[in-house]
Amino acid sequence: MASDPKILTFKDVAKHDKHNDCWIIISGKVYDVTPFTDDHPGGVEVLLSATGKDGTNDFEEVGHSESARELMGKYYIGEIDASTVPLNHTHIPLPPKQHPHNPSKTPEFVIKILQFLVPLLILGLAFTVRHYTKEK
Repeated sequence: MASDPKILTFKDVAKHDKHNDCWIIISGKVYDVTPFTDDHPGGVEVLLSATGKDGTNDFEEVGHSESARELMGKYYIGEIDASTVPLNHTHIPLPPKQHPHNPSKTPEFVIKILQFLVPLLILGLAFTVRHYTKEK
């Protein structure tokens, strides 16, 4: 029979902010990543920068792989009591990423190019026809 997850306060989790004792909060879950600090591809500094706050935004911005997300289960120790997280430390969902506007891919750009090229093609065709049909 599965037991209920351990509920941890923000104050308790925030104490674990060192290389040899590192806990992070991601999506309301608490992870003890101490054994992973030396193996983390981004280095221990990345993990330490996510301590003492909700590290969800930091985690999601990087775009972790599915295998990285699966690995997190190994370090899971409990849930955070959301009522103990200070407002300035809570996870604020990021707005969806917008692709930068590329004016060279818009329909207006294509129309402008065609307005320039079509008359040139007609003029070139007219000169070609005139050249080959001219009597010598």
